Amino acid sequence: LSEIHAWGRRSCCGRSWVLRSRFGGFPFGRIRSLEGRRVSVRPSHRQARRPLPPCKEREKQRAAAREGSREVPGAMGCGGAAPAVLLLLPVLLRSGAEKLEDGCGPVIIHQDSGTLASKDYPGTYPNYTVCERRIQVPQGKRLIIKIGDLDIESQRCDSDYLIIRSPTTVHGPYCGNMPVPKEIILDSNAATVHFESRSHVSGRGFLLSFASSDHPDLITCLERANYHVEAEYSRYCPAGCREIAGDISGNIVEGYRDTSLLCKSAIHAGVIADELGGQIIVIQQKGASRYQGILANGIHSQDGSLSEKRFIFTSNGCSESLNLEGGGVSDSPITASSSWNETNEIGELVQWSPNKAWLKIQGPSWAANQSNLRQWLEIDLGERKRITGIRTTGSTMLNFNFYVKTFIVNYKNNSKWRTYKGVLSNEEKVFEANSNHRDIVRNNFIPPIVARYVRIVPQSWHKRIALKVELIGCHVAQVNGSFRHQLWQRPSQSPGISVRKEDKSITEPMPSAENNLGNTIQSPFCPRVYLFFMIAKEEVTTQALGWRRAFKMAAWTRVFFFT
Repeated sequence: LSEIHAWGRRSCCGRSWVLRSRFGGFPFGRIRSLEGRRVSVRPSHRQARRPLPPCKEREKQRAAAREGSREVPGAMGCGGAAPAVLLLLPVLLRSGAEKLEDGCGPVIIHQDSGTLASKDYPGTYPNYTVCERRIQVPQGKRLIIKIGDLDIESQRCDSDYLIIRSPTTVHGPYCGNMPVPKEIILDSNAATVHFESRSHVSGRGFLLSFASSDHPDLITCLERANYHVEAEYSRYCPAGCREIAGDISGNIVEGYRDTSLLCKSAIHAGVIADELGGQIIVIQQKGASRYQGILANGIHSQDGSLSEKRFIFTSNGCSESLNLEGGGVSDSPITASSSWNETNEIGELVQWSPNKAWLKIQGPSWAANQSNLRQWLEIDLGERKRITGIRTTGSTMLNFNFYVKTFIVNYKNNSKWRTYKGVLSNEEKVFEANSNHRDIVRNNFIPPIVARYVRIVPQSWHKRIALKVELIGCHVAQVNGSFRHQLWQRPSQSPGISVRKEDKSITEPMPSAENNLGNTIQSPFCPRVYLFFMIAKEEVTTQALGWRRAFKMAAWTRVFFFT
């Protein structure tokens, strides 16, 4: 809010105030404090000149209203005096910053690890924001925090700072050029991360990662392969590294340039899922003269130039091509909802049939006769297979710029079709596919699919649905204990898991008349007025700088004033 007006009338019985925002309603969930702000206080132009009843008479009217024994003339609006509105506003007030988590950027927190950053990281963090998040790992574990980057303008921590509080210790405040520990190991399994900003000019803010004590080899999302000198090493990547700014070069087949971010490369390679994080095993090799970038698992890798070293990830042992065994076209186990036939410039009939949908078959791809959400391409693998990924491309024909942009995957054995869902959600997973007709795009299934039949259902496309495909995986019996990947078991989602999004406020704005909260009863003469306010429970906590109060929102309370 840029302006708040308070109006009322002082009498021997005290003041009654109404706070109004310039937008009409008063957004309780957004106002934390009026401290240090300009507030204009003025009486209502209609009510200020009206005489108030004597104090004793007003007390009788209020008592009668509470007992419901009689009407209160003019107590709340149709006939009368200044409004007697009680707002429990002071207990809601906090500092001049915005709501608690406005200063947090997109975040993924899994039950065992996570990544947290300031808003707009690595850009300049906003003025007057607060980012406060409680992070925790399972009971009985110790919490490990690694600060990957900290760039806060304030030099004395009096305005902008980062502080980490556990039940037994306080780390910080950190700001400016003061030394910051790269790793913090707490005695407990939980901590509160508090970042606050006021007016400033520059600064990236902060980025940190955390995990349980089961993963002492935790690294942050900003760690690159050229930080390490070992020929082979293992590290633990936290959840939430995919959207962190930073380039990677290369691909899973040829390897990655050693300047690439390790955890982002692991997500690109399909070694770990961004929602979970996980252990990676890295092997350093001699560099290549050129690195080819591709789109995989929603991440674009860049083309790269000569480097002294490159790195690859160890295989999970289940990444074979699942093309049909004999390669024959006549007995191809691929069917489709429809196929397109077109006549070329010399009068020849060109069939875009489903048996041309295999990636390694030359010529045009499969194309649907119609482009709508009812089209599909179905693959029969002959027996149950463990499917760990899929590679797709468009028409591959220069003059036919057709391709599928996004798709979902259905699968079954001999029962009904099931839709592949996200690793931590019950919603169908929409895979990002191609952006042109020629380049190959890879998506991995974490956890993998075990099925005989797989159906690709396009969700969006360019001009016409056209697709070539290759499934990646292995025989079910091949996956024994030595090859079993840690992410192949779907994890159970624990309370408190949050998926990547802009964090919402812990409070909600005050309901307006359009929300239909409660029944609004109207009268020709005087409407019944419903007011809402929040009751807050105040909890005072002492921090290292000692100037701040913390509040916990308790509940909504509905108050009725009758006239």
